Amino acid sequence: MTADVYFMDLKATSRENLLQKLSRLIIKAGLKDVAGKEDITAVKIHFGEQGNTAYIRPVFIRQVIQSIKETGALPFLTDANTLYVGTRSDAVSHINTAVENGFSYSSMAGTPIIIADGLRGKTETAVRVDQKNCKHVYIGSEIIQADALISVAHFKGHELSGFGGTLKNLGMGCASRRGKLDQHSNVSPRIKRKTCIGCRECEKHCPGVAIFLEDKKAYINKEKCIGCGECIVRCPTGSVNINWNQTVPIFLEKMMEYTLGVLKNKKDKGLYINFITDISPKCDCLSYNESPIVNNVGVVASTDPVAIDQASADLVNQQHGLPGSVLSSNHGPGEDKFKGLYPEVDWEHQLDYAQSLSLGTRDYKLTKLETLEYKKQG
Repeated sequence: MTADVYFMDLKATSRENLLQKLSRLIIKAGLKDVAGKEDITAVKIHFGEQGNTAYIRPVFIRQVIQSIKETGALPFLTDANTLYVGTRSDAVSHINTAVENGFSYSSMAGTPIIIADGLRGKTETAVRVDQKNCKHVYIGSEIIQADALISVAHFKGHELSGFGGTLKNLGMGCASRRGKLDQHSNVSPRIKRKTCIGCRECEKHCPGVAIFLEDKKAYINKEKCIGCGECIVRCPTGSVNINWNQTVPIFLEKMMEYTLGVLKNKKDKGLYINFITDISPKCDCLSYNESPIVNNVGVVASTDPVAIDQASADLVNQQHGLPGSVLSSNHGPGEDKFKGLYPEVDWEHQLDYAQSLSLGTRDYKLTKLETLEYKKQG
């Protein structure tokens, strides 16, 4: 079966600006069928880490919120706390970061922010999935209790999954702290001592207090390591590595099993939106962002979480790689940009596995919204 994915580019006219075009896109994709009158609707976004500027602009999120309210639904903005040490690791810091980055009750058209897994990431619901890697998954309770779910994801590269889009926004983003730890538990980094310079960046940012210096080189205590991967992205010399072939496929499969748990009670009550803009090479969880790897592409929307990520990856790969970015290879149109970023990661494995779980299909039909041109009077 082929899924419908709707696409808008970033062209606008005096007849229809980008915000109006965005509303038309998500209505076309099925918003009114997903969010009904008085449905309490979780709008799952990433509020952005302090110092990172690649996250979705608040003005677009407000437009999504306003479109949801027009259906009679009751939306709230949400995300779950992070596993790593940062500015979103507890609900108080998380909401403060959201407000500083432009998301607040007033700026979001009178919409509350509710952190899905509570004050310290422990407000969770165990959902039985009975899959290969996980029998139960642990999801932020507020997302499980919501009547409907709208995922709004920033599509970009990711150091462990190749890319981050809808599926990661659901599977990893909706998991409680325990759930995030469960997904990362097989990721065991090691230090390449020849290139380690003993700068202690990995030590300073390790939430498990598992890293220390030994003979002026970093050392990881595997018994304390929680597998969050924070040290991998913090190392300035690329000296932290993992066994990609063995650990990453399991990580991706767990993330898809968590997505299955998130959507288990949301049949026909989920809509997914990917912003393919400011396409940074790494996760928005970092306290900085590097320059985009390709030009802005547009926005896609669908009721199929697998098809939308497949379409987003295809749209990125159709672009020219931007000079001056960290993209080391595969710059030409049609070449795999995510393999150019992370050659060790088989990013397609998550889509194949998600499809095997009946989360959706990789086969899609892309329908482009035409730009409404200005009509000259007389």
